[in-house]
Amino acid sequence: QVQVVESGGGLVQTGGSLRLSCGTSRNISSFSIMVWARQRQGNQRDLIASITSDDVTYYEDSVKGRFTISRSGAENAAYLQMNTLKLEDTAVYYCGAGLTGSYVRYWGQGTQVTVSS
Repeated sequence: QVQVVESGGGLVQTGGSLRLSCGTSRNISSFSIMVWARQRQGNQRDLIASITSDDVTYYEDSVKGRFTISRSGAENAAYLQMNTLKLEDTAVYYCGAGLTGSYVRYWGQGTQVTVSS
């Protein structure tokens, strides 16, 4: 079983920045896709960013231009750099990974991000 662990969440004021990290128990280079998703209270989990093994990225419109997803084979981790945070970015953020195509098979337990005014 592959383990996925997120870290880096916390409390930040509007306009601030956070960087989330995602570590895995398997060599990150073996994953065809890494994703970040978030779940606001009372809502479903929504995909907000992804990166393929070829470094092709996708961003959901609400985070485009503010968030950056990346992955590092040397550090065996994926990251989500979040800038210009807004109140509506408050959510539990999840990292996911897949070994085949765009199917995300493994998920972490999530890390809370709270943006305050």
